[in-house]
Amino acid sequence: MNWLTYSDQRTFPWIPPPTTIGQRFQIFLDRLGLTWAQRLDGYVKIAGVTSSLNRHYYGVTASFSNSLFVGSWGKGTEIRPPRDIDLLFILPDIVYYRYQRVSWNRQSRLLQDVKSVLEKTYSRTQLRGDGQVVVVPFDSYGIELVPAFALRDGRFLICNTHSGGSYKIIDPVTEIQSIEQSNSGTSGNTRDLIRMIKRWQEYCNVPLKSFWIELLCKEFLETWVHAGKGYIWYDWMVRDFLAHIITRPFAWMFAPGTREFVFFGEAWKSKAFTAYWRAERACNYDYRKLSVSAAEEWQRVFGSDFPAVW
Repeated sequence: MNWLTYSDQRTFPWIPPPTTIGQRFQIFLDRLGLTWAQRLDGYVKIAGVTSSLNRHYYGVTASFSNSLFVGSWGKGTEIRPPRDIDLLFILPDIVYYRYQRVSWNRQSRLLQDVKSVLEKTYSRTQLRGDGQVVVVPFDSYGIELVPAFALRDGRFLICNTHSGGSYKIIDPVTEIQSIEQSNSGTSGNTRDLIRMIKRWQEYCNVPLKSFWIELLCKEFLETWVHAGKGYIWYDWMVRDFLAHIITRPFAWMFAPGTREFVFFGEAWKSKAFTAYWRAERACNYDYRKLSVSAAEEWQRVFGSDFPAVW
């Protein structure tokens, strides 16, 4: 193999197929990671948006000051192909007090103000204000910008333009720390599991929100007896996670930091059952040394990013 990696397998088909379960999941996760070019593209877009807002609101041209990665980029759970980047921009307090004098839906007016600032830089891009964010839809992938005000306790106040307008408190820093603590305590299992389940969510069109996936993965790994073990256990980890969530329809949790009520519903339940039985079959196939059949089952769960065996 030498200088080629398993990521090159589809381009250079003479590379031998992975021979162990651990190798297959390692290759799968490698394929889920953003490429260098995709990550650079994201940073360039973030720098442009942040710089534009800093010039207007702070009179500086800093590319990353007053902004904070939230969502998957902040938590280290992003996957390929890139989804929209969630970016929080901290506005000066004076802007909050200025809009407090507005009598009707001040949150909508504030969001439109931020949108108009960005339109001066991105005049050829069709920006839109949507609920809590300003969407900047670049060709490769967009940025969902969350204008926010910093609170003294480390949380943030953001706009909600629905139902006449209101403010909402969020705590992305605690959410990020929660993922980091779980990931450290499981030797990397948490982020790996979240990323794999996101691929299942995308490939099988599962109606599970990414934030729900994070909460469920953390909950599962808190009691999974093999937490902290390496790639060779990842087939069991996915199987056992799916077995866990099919017991969780209509369950609820509190979000880290804000203690906001999160209700999971059951729209995803049938697809979770299907994925569980495929994962169970895949584990049984591997136990019987039927690696080709096992890989085929995993590909029905995750798609072609999971490596084939021949």
